[in-house]
Amino acid sequence: MLQDKVIVIVGATGGIGATLTRQLAPTGVRLVLAARNTENLATLATELPVSPGNVLIVPTDITQPQQVDTLIQRTISQFGQIDVLVNAAGAGILKAYNTIEPADLEKMLNLNLKGCFYTTQAAAKEMQKRKSGHICNVVGILGKHSMPMAAAYSASKFGVVGFSKSIAEELKRFGVKITLFYFGGIDSPFWDQVNLKVDRHKMLSCETAANAIFYALSVEPQAIPMEINIQPESHLFF
Repeated sequence: MLQDKVIVIVGATGGIGATLTRQLAPTGVRLVLAARNTENLATLATELPVSPGNVLIVPTDITQPQQVDTLIQRTISQFGQIDVLVNAAGAGILKAYNTIEPADLEKMLNLNLKGCFYTTQAAAKEMQKRKSGHICNVVGILGKHSMPMAAAYSASKFGVVGFSKSIAEELKRFGVKITLFYFGGIDSPFWDQVNLKVDRHKMLSCETAANAIFYALSVEPQAIPMEINIQPESHLFF
């Protein structure tokens, strides 16, 4: 069912993105890998069991709309279409609300909210033309539930949920699906820059998250997995 589909993975070198990329590679898909670090992208691409013509790397800073446009244009130029967009890029600043600096808020809004909006918007325009497509936005549980120390981060992620649901209403008559993923704590490099004491052994694995995205991409065409919520047993939100 995934054979020959063109899948763009934003944040391809991160924990979830890289794991999903490795899971998808053997299925015969055509992959477009986007992240900011060119060297990391090239390394990941060489590890994949795909022919060189079936993987395209596009170094991209998604906070820059022009670079997002280039990502989509290069995808169309090489493969002629875009079937799936996976937004797995993101960063977190978790600290008390009264210590959040303007630069902290700008970083969260620019990458997590605006960057995701730009990629969703650009991909959706191409999908609408073909009346087919699937957009997967990895939100995280803090886009559905609040938590102390996460004011700026949750602001950015709640925004992703809001625009995603609005765009989904506009796109549904064109056969374009949007799925939101509310993962709990994922043991990924995300936490390397977070100055909080957390027990990463109790978190979900990147494989669990990637499996959920892979499932959403593999269901029968008439099925629309709208939201998938997976959290670790040690920290549940309802």
